[in-house]
Amino acid sequence: MKTQETSAEQLLGIIEEKDRKIAELEQQVQWFMSQIRLAKHKQFGASSEKTDGIQMLIFNEAESSADISKPEPKLAEVKAHYRKRTRLTTDKLPKDLPVEVIEHELPAEECICPNCSSQLHTMGRETREELKVIPAKAIIVRHVRHIYACRNCEGTAEHVPIIKADMPEPVIKGGFASPETIAHIAVQKFMMASPLYRQEQEWKQNGILLSRQTMSNWMIKASEDWLEPIYEEMKLRLCEHEVLHADETTLQVLKEPGKTAQSKSYMWLYRTSGDTKHQIVIYDYQVDRKHTHPGKFLKDFTGYLHTDGYEGYHKLPENIIVVGCLAHLRRKFFDAFKTLPKEKQPESSAAKGVTYCDKLFHLEKQFASLTPYKRLQERKRLSKPVFDDFYNWINGLAALPNTLLGKAVHYAKSQQKYLKRYLLNGRLEISNNRAERSIKPFVIGRKNWIFTNTPNGARASAIYYSLIVSARENGLNPFEYLTWIFTNAPNLGRAGYISEIKDFLPGSAALPEKVFTPQPGNGSPEKYAWEED
Repeated sequence: MKTQETSAEQLLGIIEEKDRKIAELEQQVQWFMSQIRLAKHKQFGASSEKTDGIQMLIFNEAESSADISKPEPKLAEVKAHYRKRTRLTTDKLPKDLPVEVIEHELPAEECICPNCSSQLHTMGRETREELKVIPAKAIIVRHVRHIYACRNCEGTAEHVPIIKADMPEPVIKGGFASPETIAHIAVQKFMMASPLYRQEQEWKQNGILLSRQTMSNWMIKASEDWLEPIYEEMKLRLCEHEVLHADETTLQVLKEPGKTAQSKSYMWLYRTSGDTKHQIVIYDYQVDRKHTHPGKFLKDFTGYLHTDGYEGYHKLPENIIVVGCLAHLRRKFFDAFKTLPKEKQPESSAAKGVTYCDKLFHLEKQFASLTPYKRLQERKRLSKPVFDDFYNWINGLAALPNTLLGKAVHYAKSQQKYLKRYLLNGRLEISNNRAERSIKPFVIGRKNWIFTNTPNGARASAIYYSLIVSARENGLNPFEYLTWIFTNAPNLGRAGYISEIKDFLPGSAALPEKVFTPQPGNGSPEKYAWEED
C-alpha cells in the first residue's frame, strides 16, 4: 500500500511539474508571438500611432468630443459664390523671385491674314509659368589689395609711408575656402544629411577635385575658430530659461581614446520649451550616458526639465524638477495593443490605456491657445480627474510582468511621480515630443554618414547641428545665416562688421534681412530682437 501511495504521489508530482512547464512554455509562446507581431508591425505596418479604431465607453461622448477653444457657432446666411481659379504655379513661390520673360511671336512674314492678306496685330496673350532651377556654380573670388605710396616722399624723404587698403579677413587663414563654401558644405551635411563622400562626388561632377578630408578640416577649423563662442553664448542663454526639454541618442566615434570603434558615444540635446519666443536648441557630444553630463551642462539651470523615463535624469539636483513624458507611456500601451489579435484589440486593457492617454492629449489640444494661468486652471478642472481615474485603474490592473502590457503598467507606476508634474505649471507640456522632434535631424543624418571619425569631428557636428536647427526654429535660412557668421566673425569689432558675440545669436536684432527664410508669396518675415524672460 505504501509503495502504491508513493507511486501515486510521484505521478502527481510529475504531472504537476509538467503542467507547470507547459504553462511556462505557453507564456513564452505568447510572449514570442507578441514580439513577432510587434516586429512585423514596426517593419511593415504604418509608423503612425493613430488609434481612430479604438472606441471605449469610459468617457462621456459629448465631453470627449467637446472643444473649449472653439467659440459658439453663429447662424449666418450663406450667399451664393463662384469659385475663383488659383494658379498654383505662383501662389507657392516667393514674390521676390526674379522673372525671366520669353515672348513667343510669329515671324514678320507670317503675320498675314489668311483671308484678306492684311497685317495681323496682337489681340491677346496666353501665359504659362515654369519654375526654372539653375544648378549651383563655383567661381573664384580674387581679392586684390591696393598698396599706396607717396611719389613726392619717394623722391625727397628718407621715409616713404606705405598704406594698404582695407581687406576683410578670410574665414580660414591660408586656405581658399570662402564663407559660402563652408556654409554650403555644412548645410548639405547637417541639414540635408548628405555625407562628405557624396559631396565629394558632386564636386567632382562639376570638375572640382575637393576631397572629403579637406572639407572636414574646413568645417572643424571654422567651428573651433568662429562657431564655438556663439555656441557657448547660446548655452548660457538656454540655462536662463525656466522650462527646458532634454533627450539623448547614440553616436559612433571611431577614434575615441580608450574605447573600441564599435562602442557607443552619445549626443545629448537640450532645448527651450514652446512658451519661448526665441528658440534655442543645443546638441552636446559626450563619451557615455552617465547622469553627470546633464548635471554638468545644467549646473546653472533652475526650473523644470522635460525628459523621458531614463533614470539618469532623476539623479539631477533638487533645483531641477524632472517632468515625465506621457507620449512614452502611451507608446508602450500602443505597442501592447498592436500585438493583440484583431478580435481582441477593442476591449483589451491596452486599448483602455491608450484611450486614457488620448483623452489627456485631447484636452491639451483644447488648452493650446490659453494663457499659462488659464491652462493650469483648466488642467486642474478637467485633466487631473482623468489622470487620477487612470491611475486608479492602473493600480487595480493585473498584468503579467514580462508581457508588453505588464511593462506598460510597470512604466506607469514607476513614472507616476514625474508624469503628473505637468499639472503643476501651465507652462509645462504633457510630453517630451518637442525634444524628440529636435533630435530627429541628427538621427536622420546618422543613417547616412553612420559614424564620426574623431571626437573633434563629433563636437563640431554638435555645434553645427545646434546653430542650424536653432536657425530653422527661428525662421532663418541656415545657409545665409552661416555665410553671414563666417563673413563677420573673422572681422569681429572692425568697422562695418558685428561688434559682439551676442549679435550672432539666432534671435539677434543685428541679423540682416537676407538671412531670413522667405515665406511663399509673402517675402521675408519681420526681424525680431531678443527679449528678456
